[in-house]
Amino acid sequence: MTRSDPHSPTGLAAPAWTMLLALTAAFALSQSYRTVAAIMAPQLQRDFGLSAQALGVFAGAFHFAFGALQLFMGIGIDLYGVRRTVLVAFPLTVAGALVSALAGNFALLVFGQVLIGVGCAPAFLVCTVFIARHLPAASFAPVSGLTLGLGSVGMLLTGTPLAWLIEASSWRAGFLALAGGSALAWLAIWWRVREPAAATAIPAPRPSVPAALRSYGALFRLPHTPGILALASVTYAAFLSLRGLWLGPLLIERHGFSLVQGGNVALAVSALGMVGPPLFGRLDPGTARRRGWIVGFTLAAAALFAAMALDAGAALDVGASVLVGVLSGYIVLQYADVKAAYPVAMTGRAMAVFTMAMFLGVAMMQWFTGVVASVASAHGGDPFVAVLGAIAALLVLGALAFGGLPGPPNARG
Repeated sequence: MTRSDPHSPTGLAAPAWTMLLALTAAFALSQSYRTVAAIMAPQLQRDFGLSAQALGVFAGAFHFAFGALQLFMGIGIDLYGVRRTVLVAFPLTVAGALVSALAGNFALLVFGQVLIGVGCAPAFLVCTVFIARHLPAASFAPVSGLTLGLGSVGMLLTGTPLAWLIEASSWRAGFLALAGGSALAWLAIWWRVREPAAATAIPAPRPSVPAALRSYGALFRLPHTPGILALASVTYAAFLSLRGLWLGPLLIERHGFSLVQGGNVALAVSALGMVGPPLFGRLDPGTARRRGWIVGFTLAAAALFAAMALDAGAALDVGASVLVGVLSGYIVLQYADVKAAYPVAMTGRAMAVFTMAMFLGVAMMQWFTGVVASVASAHGGDPFVAVLGAIAALLVLGALAFGGLPGPPNARG
């Protein structure tokens, strides 16, 4: 265990803080990659002749690869440690960004997104595992919230700065810039992150990968797992589908914004979204009331998406988007709920499964909303009304599943 500092409000000693910041740099880059579609969408549609459905496939490819690898990344962290896992995986992010920048067709562009998704797969998981291992339980929610907030700097880059670069050059220059940033983040982790011997590997003999995968069965058999995963698959997915895919097209096509104007709104959504995770981490009400708060905030987010679906004007769409950004910070309460819902021995696997559900949910929602938009357009409907209404409905269904299915019998704080 890394020595804690009793004078620090979070308990982390200075060396551990620098390690966490280095890991957070990779997470910030993953935030950039998962939100590039909202700014690149107009040029990609023009250059490759993409339909709304194809645009959803492009945006969802990263998240599908990211989510599908979570179980394996969890095993990698348990067997080989945080540092080795992220150093081995993250170079694929650089490779994928370069492939995307040089792509001459849509298939190669999607392949680049898959490589980026695999490379970024451990980015936030290593942060949560590092925090869980090196901090007392009471600090988990506030420090996780702070990490989510700092990681949101990556979304700031895909607002006005990326919009300016793309407008001045092209979407390819955007991927090249992100490739350079990813290489610097990898070097920071290689230089700064170290783990105590007890944290780098589990005691020998190590289980095989198939045996480690089978160990997830016990988690899936618990009765409260389905409700947790059902909600996990829609909450972050709703925010990322807006910020990472539909916000740019919504503002440009529905309200006539320029690319840079849309980038300015995206920047505002991201900047204010940075406030949410630390705020909700500090406001965490504890296990007795946390799950009720989660359901309430999910329904509030659904109401905001439903309001945008009404097409009541640019001011409402911009204001509701900003509120969605701030409100998305309550997702940190879901992480705290997962930590409290499972025994200590299951924490790593539970975090991996929860993160997998979140990002597979993002991939599915972005693909599904692309289909919804295409169907609506084919029948003469407003694609944005259909997309935003569908997201609102999915959030309501997730809240009903989370609140109605069995909850953890003895959640821990």
